[in-house]
Amino acid sequence: MFTPVILAGGSGSRLWPLSRQRFPKQFLELDSQAKGTMFQRTLARLDGLEYALPLVVSNEELRFVVAEQLRLAKRASRRIVLEPVARNTAPAIALAALDACRDGDDPVLLVLAADHYIRDEDTFREAVRIAETQARDGRLVTFGIRPTQAETGFGYIQCGDTLGVGGFAISSFKEKPSAELAQEYLTAGNYLWNSGMFMFRASRFLAELERFRPDIVTACRDALAASEEDSHFLHIPAEQFARCDDESVDYAVMEHTDAGVVVPLDAGWNDLGSWAAIWDVSGRNADGNGLLGDVLTFDTRNSLLQSHHRLVAAVGVEDLIVVETKDAVLVAHRDNCQQVKQVVQKLQAEGREEFAGHPLVSRPWGHYDTVDKGERYQVKRITVLPGECLSLQLHYHRAEHWIVVSGTAKVVCGDKEMILSENQSTYIPLGIKHSLSNPGKVPLELIEVQSGAYLGEDDIVRFEDRYGRARS
Repeated sequence: MFTPVILAGGSGSRLWPLSRQRFPKQFLELDSQAKGTMFQRTLARLDGLEYALPLVVSNEELRFVVAEQLRLAKRASRRIVLEPVARNTAPAIALAALDACRDGDDPVLLVLAADHYIRDEDTFREAVRIAETQARDGRLVTFGIRPTQAETGFGYIQCGDTLGVGGFAISSFKEKPSAELAQEYLTAGNYLWNSGMFMFRASRFLAELERFRPDIVTACRDALAASEEDSHFLHIPAEQFARCDDESVDYAVMEHTDAGVVVPLDAGWNDLGSWAAIWDVSGRNADGNGLLGDVLTFDTRNSLLQSHHRLVAAVGVEDLIVVETKDAVLVAHRDNCQQVKQVVQKLQAEGREEFAGHPLVSRPWGHYDTVDKGERYQVKRITVLPGECLSLQLHYHRAEHWIVVSGTAKVVCGDKEMILSENQSTYIPLGIKHSLSNPGKVPLELIEVQSGAYLGEDDIVRFEDRYGRARS
């Protein structure tokens, strides 16, 4: 039995406008051929193997998204470890390994990114079984993808001598190559793509990390000692964790250890790092088009067309990426879709909301969708899950009207408490303590109309909150 470690803190900026800072690609349903988000599929493909509850490593901003994804998938986790700042894979895995050993255990860890596509899951599981045998013998295993083309976007692993059934010693790691060098690797036949998936015993990895990067181990050990745990999450303090360098596990350990092993994997793997990659794995029609949502095409070929909010029609085009969301539309040539990252950088530099999040925002109690906004007003559709509640709070700059669309609302406003049902409403004056909860068995949906001089989400003073958001 092993313990999965799911790394779920990436940003996925090349898949904008669907992937955003507050809702990145691992939490999206990008695989049209399978049910569930990429994060949920990562957990589901472990079924059939003997494994313990997974450790999930993410960040503070995504904590409630992770928890909701686990809830929707009806899966539990051993712990959700929250990084205060991003420091790449070596510190993230070090945190997981140290946490896994805290109770005197020393499990074998299977480290997986939450946003990879794997078509042949049976072959993946067989590769994991081979890797687990190697890991129990004290080796540090990475999975190498058998290349299908001279790819310049991935790093490569050069295979050495055969080590038992299905594994090879690692001769060297290679950076992302030029087109000419990539073709040489493909022709040689002993090079694999570097997948970023690993398997090793926790103590063995920590010993090698201590050998080559003791500073990372020390910072992570100090951060874990000062961490705070609540019913859902392990909060890692920024002061200690920020001392870690931004370092990948390849640079920190795998390129230096003499215990490294690569297990080949030929399972239709893709890291889904661009919209062109999404087109590659999508189910395509006779015209070569990958279609999702309300899409009409005429004389259109070899394109990816996605509608997530309204009708998209394409006429007389080819080799395009068109992705429509409620607040943004991307149009790009398939050959240039890596440049989407430049759009994201521009949006970030200008401080635009389209960089950070969608109009639909997840919360631990449910979600809200911004329907309309203008000067001094904002309209939201709010959904509160059964048994959940918003914090007891007040606002200094806005008043609110609540109109129940469906379900039952329990409202506290000042010293009054009331129950509202469909078509009933109430008014929350500026500066008055209030809360909202759903005592019923079905989701509560209501329309919230805000009015005031300032309508930002940071105009919230919380007094009681079951989800621990007083810290944020």
